[in-house]
Order: sequence, then structure tokens, then C-alpha cells
Amino acid sequence: MIDFISDIFANIGYLLELINCLLLLNGISKKSKEHKVFFVYCLLIFIIQIITKILFDLSLNNIFLSHFYFVTQFVLLSYFYYLLLNDTFQKKLIKIVTVVCLSLLGIQYAVYPSKFFTFNLFEIFIMSLPLMIYTTFHLYNLLNEKKYFYYINIGLLLYLFGSTVVFLSYRLLSLIATKEIINITWSLNIYMYVIYQLFILKELIPKKI
Repeated sequence: MIDFISDIFANIGYLLELINCLLLLNGISKKSKEHKVFFVYCLLIFIIQIITKILFDLSLNNIFLSHFYFVTQFVLLSYFYYLLLNDTFQKKLIKIVTVVCLSLLGIQYAVYPSKFFTFNLFEIFIMSLPLMIYTTFHLYNLLNEKKYFYYINIGLLLYLFGSTVVFLSYRLLSLIATKEIINITWSLNIYMYVIYQLFILKELIPKKI
């Protein structure tokens, strides 16, 4: 039953992603650079997830795609927030953190190449935590600025926090929890992603950014 409900929500998530990509694409040539970067991010993540689903349905290994997912998300959203944030210190921090995090991850894969074929918790952590910090920066800046990308930012913060907790706790739960609890916990990530897509939709429909 849990798997059935999760599949339904996953398909809803794919549909919402597609709708959001189309909305972002509409009139994109006249939109801001931030808008264009966010569109590329949404499109690439959508493609990665569809390929992941296809491989899963074919009973083929798709774990390696998680690395493309997290790195793509980190790089594009870091650039997105670099464009979005106006504070000089915040921009400089994004530059430094991006280089440091990608370097650390590259070193890890160089030393332990087998990590590429496993679920890399270190990667998840260093590719997600900085983005949560950037979303917090933007929320703080919005106190005195126009609410630009407000719902997208809120949705992203909620999703990153929730999904990071789910991913990082998965290995621990696999050791101490029942299969049903593990499935429920894993399904939470799907539900949170649907909520994230709804926040994006909320941003796009009324404001047409």
C-alpha cells in the first residue's frame, strides 16, 4: 500500500516538474538570468529523474545517477543564488564554498573511486548544506527587498532540509528499523518533493516571473 501511494505521488511529482519546466520556458528569452538558470536546473533534474525511473523499472542499477543529481543541483543552484543575492560577502562565500565542496568531493572520488557506485552520504551532506545556507541568506535579504523567488526559496529550503535528514538517516534506519518504517521514511522524500514542486508552481502561476 505504501509503495502504491508513493508511486502515485512520484508520478504527480514528475507531472508537476514538467508543468513547471514549461511555465519557466514560456517567454524565457525576456526573463532574468536567474530565471534562465533555474529553468536549466529544473529541466536537468527532471531529465535525471526520468532516466532514474526508467532504469529502476528495468531493474537496472541507477544509484550512480544520484551523483549527477546532487552535483547538478549544487552547481546550478549555487550559481542561481550567486545571481540572486546582492550582498558582496554572500556572493564571495558562494564562490569559495563552491570551489571547496567540489574539490573535497573530487578528492574523495579520486581516493575512493568505488564511492561512485554507492550512495554517498558525504556527497549528500556537502552538496546540500551550503544550499540551505543560501536559501536562509535569501530569506533574510527579503526582509528589506521585494519578495522575488520567495515561494521557490521556501519550498527549496523545506525540501533540502527534509530530504537531507531522510538520506542521512537511511543507513542508520536500515540497521535498526523494520522494512515498513524504512519504506515510510523513504516515501517522505517523495512527498516533500511534490510539496517543493507545488511551491514552485505557486511562484510561477500568479507572478509569471
